[in-house]
Amino acid sequence: MRHPGQGAVDRAKLVTGQQPSAILFGCSDSRVAAEIIFDQGLGDMFVVRTAGHVIDASVLGSIEYGVEVLGVPLIVVLGHDSCGAVRETIDALDGQGVPGGFIRSVVERVAPSILVGRREGLAGVDELEARHVVETSRLLTQRSAVVAARVAAGDCAIACVTYKLSDGRVQVHCAVGDIGETVCDTADPRLHLEPLVSGCRCSAA
Repeated sequence: MRHPGQGAVDRAKLVTGQQPSAILFGCSDSRVAAEIIFDQGLGDMFVVRTAGHVIDASVLGSIEYGVEVLGVPLIVVLGHDSCGAVRETIDALDGQGVPGGFIRSVVERVAPSILVGRREGLAGVDELEARHVVETSRLLTQRSAVVAARVAAGDCAIACVTYKLSDGRVQVHCAVGDIGETVCDTADPRLHLEPLVSGCRCSAA
């Protein structure tokens, strides 16, 4: 079924509460609308989006709410190819100028991922974005004791994925915890995916 769970009956069921099956933390890019990409209905996903899926206190609070209060068992970190935030960061690191205003804050938060990726031999925007997705999941477990504890207890898992704009396909790069299927053989071997927390299924080759 395309675009399920959007009728009047579905809306009525959600009036008294929500039980989403996943938290989607992704980029704000208008081409990457999470509910459309994954064909989900109202109440199916708890969605948090920022430019370049960068993390701040509000993001952590929102994700912790989903994990702690709503009991959501899966966090999906969603990046995509041709990411403007990653491109801006690469340009800034290459001496083409740092953006002004609060865009600078986005670039500063993406930069550590780009530097890690470059040390591993990654160069293109898309492969550096894949590394940024993995680093984002690492930050979630490092900065949120709630998320780290849930993952360690086996109550929550994190999937690191990217979306390809041209064909609409999603690639899973790494899983932290058990997401129910083997995915790590799709990862770029240059990413050097050390365990993020106990239970990470992506380890260095």
